[in-house]
Amino acid sequence: MKKNQVYIVSLIVLAVIVAWGLFGPSSFEAAANGAYAFLSGNFGWLYLLAMSSFVAFSVWIAFSKYGKIKLGKDDSVPDYSLTSWFAMLFSAGMGIGLVFWGAAEPLSHFANPMYVEAGSREAAEFAIRKSFFHWGLHPWAGYSVLALALAYMQFRKDKPGLISSIFIPLLGEERIAGPIGKTVDILAVFATVAGMATSLGLGAYQINSGLNMLYGLPENNTVILAIVGIITVIYILTAVMGIDKGIKTMSDLNVVIAAVLLLATLIIGPTLLILNTFTNGLGDYLQTLVGDSFFVDPFGDSNWTSGWTVFYWAWWIAWAPFVGTFIARISRGRTIKEFVFGVLLAPTLASFVWFSVFGATGINLGVEIAAEASKNPSTALFVVLSHYPMGTLLSTVAVVLLCTFFITSANSATYVLGMMTSNGSLNPSNLNKTIWGLIQSGLALVLMLSSANGLKMLQTASIAAGFPFAIVMVFGMFSLFKAIRKDPAVQEEDVIKITNRKVS
Repeated sequence: MKKNQVYIVSLIVLAVIVAWGLFGPSSFEAAANGAYAFLSGNFGWLYLLAMSSFVAFSVWIAFSKYGKIKLGKDDSVPDYSLTSWFAMLFSAGMGIGLVFWGAAEPLSHFANPMYVEAGSREAAEFAIRKSFFHWGLHPWAGYSVLALALAYMQFRKDKPGLISSIFIPLLGEERIAGPIGKTVDILAVFATVAGMATSLGLGAYQINSGLNMLYGLPENNTVILAIVGIITVIYILTAVMGIDKGIKTMSDLNVVIAAVLLLATLIIGPTLLILNTFTNGLGDYLQTLVGDSFFVDPFGDSNWTSGWTVFYWAWWIAWAPFVGTFIARISRGRTIKEFVFGVLLAPTLASFVWFSVFGATGINLGVEIAAEASKNPSTALFVVLSHYPMGTLLSTVAVVLLCTFFITSANSATYVLGMMTSNGSLNPSNLNKTIWGLIQSGLALVLMLSSANGLKMLQTASIAAGFPFAIVMVFGMFSLFKAIRKDPAVQEEDVIKITNRKVS
């Protein structure tokens, strides 16, 4: 099979999807919505079981005897410091979503809770608990499972940096080089491009809305084109510069800006309420983690669970090929235990702090403002900040942070797409990265300018297409387990233990 087959077929698939969206928007929207409704309505239980299994597997493998295995040769050392490593994985995996939903989701749950009175104390606790749950261990465990399998196969077994490589222990290299492996890699490319194009477009809308609220900048296609154009140039440039000089630098800067906004809001906002919210929310999260993980509400109205939890789980799974591939790429030299703790715990705690700060700051304003702000998630954060001292300044910082988060997510995706379509090369060509960078922004602009629902349709389609990755990730756990059981480091340790028993 040709080396660039995944590249060519992926472009054809994307061209067909875009053409369908442009020339048959009603049928495309109906098909995408129908597919997602069918999957979320009939397989919500599968999403919940799969995501919970990722959490259990990640915790188990970190504390098992396999936790000492290095993602690389036995004498390898990490390529990046802990700070830079965390900055890159956090910026790629969650970043923009935190800014978009940091105030909007808690306010939405506070104004429209499940089975409790809106605006009540119970509604406030429900809002924080569910926000913690949706942005806590589960999404990062999903990324962890896929990234861990990829990193092990890449750096321990010297296999290509492709999603299909994780199945080599189960199916063998010959089968993976055939149609099965190519299909998995093509689906991964589509999920990555569609997910990033959607985020780029929605982010451009949010930036435009923020600038309109703050400075009266008009909300029109000209401004959207300018925003997307500027961001595209920067993220392609930083992707071309590579991980060390471009992506790492932007991620470090991004975390600094996020920290400034977070600390400023903590100080200016209701500080004591925020601190109490974090403490109480953490306790609620830990206390209800198991129950929430399997909550489908079979005897009640499951629309809330389908609309929030199942939607999030499907979205995280659709993003897993991109985020998992990038996290694997930057994790060489770390042990499995260090990897799991870093990917699972650090971003989860950061997310909890983020939602505590902006969730409590919004809830403190009361249910009427919460209901009004939550009607438009793209402006919810700006509405909340406008009610506090220095609100305009903080909102301006938030707009800058939106831009940097988009750049760090998009340059990571651009680099990963280069890997996926270069036979898993850890250093894809600049031309390849440039082409994929332009495709992402071009796809976003085409859908934004052609249809009011174009981006929403693409998002729904990408989530529906990402469904197979729930199966891919489950089998990826079995494949990884099969591989590490035969790892020389583990077998050598087992031999030593058996010998010592016989001697004693």
